[in-house]
Amino acid sequence: MISPGMTETLRILHLGGTPLLGDDCARVLGMDHAVVSLVVEGRDTTEQLWASGETSASFDDLQFTLGEGPGPDTLRTRAPVLEQDVTAMSGDRWPALLPAMRYLPIRAVFCLPLALGGITVGVLTVLRSVPGPMTGQQMDDALALAGALTLQFLGGEGMQLRSWTDEQPGAELHRAVVHQASGMLSVQLGLSLGQSLLRLRAYAYGHDTSIVEAAQDIVSRRLRLNRDRPESGVTDETSG
Repeated sequence: MISPGMTETLRILHLGGTPLLGDDCARVLGMDHAVVSLVVEGRDTTEQLWASGETSASFDDLQFTLGEGPGPDTLRTRAPVLEQDVTAMSGDRWPALLPAMRYLPIRAVFCLPLALGGITVGVLTVLRSVPGPMTGQQMDDALALAGALTLQFLGGEGMQLRSWTDEQPGAELHRAVVHQASGMLSVQLGLSLGQSLLRLRAYAYGHDTSIVEAAQDIVSRRLRLNRDRPESGVTDETSG
């Protein structure tokens, strides 16, 4: 049975309050942070729809840059990933993510798929700064929220990310510049969009920068990747 707080949160969601829910969702669930990412149509990637603050946004961007973590695992398996203490995990689980997230105040990570039938539209991620499992009430509330979000963004044609951004005043994709940079790289390097995104991810990882910052440099033409350089991207040059 869901809590009164989650009942009110779902009422706000039903009334179209999605952009305002980040902090409320985290608070009602007894967590410190929450983030929702939705599948980008025609791609094997997600777009951050809303986050409760800088920590959750940074964590989601880090997973996107590295291509690994509880979010990608949840998206791939369509099953919850519940890690009550990330510092106690084996280093080979997410070999790039675990060392990279040490600077973030995150000890517990819980990801739930936004899925119905054979369709997955995204991932709900909640984060906590202290270790420990979810309580039964927290899990009931999180599952109710995931179900409501799934219905919110699922229509006859699948996920409704583009429809949502079109309807929200001033709304835009959190990683719009990444998609723009991937398109530019696709033309410049003669690669598919998927391969271009991998090059961009590799460059960001190899240069210890965020994928959004690397994309901004490419779009503004401060950075140009060399077609003949290896996929690692670590020797690509920045133009003056």
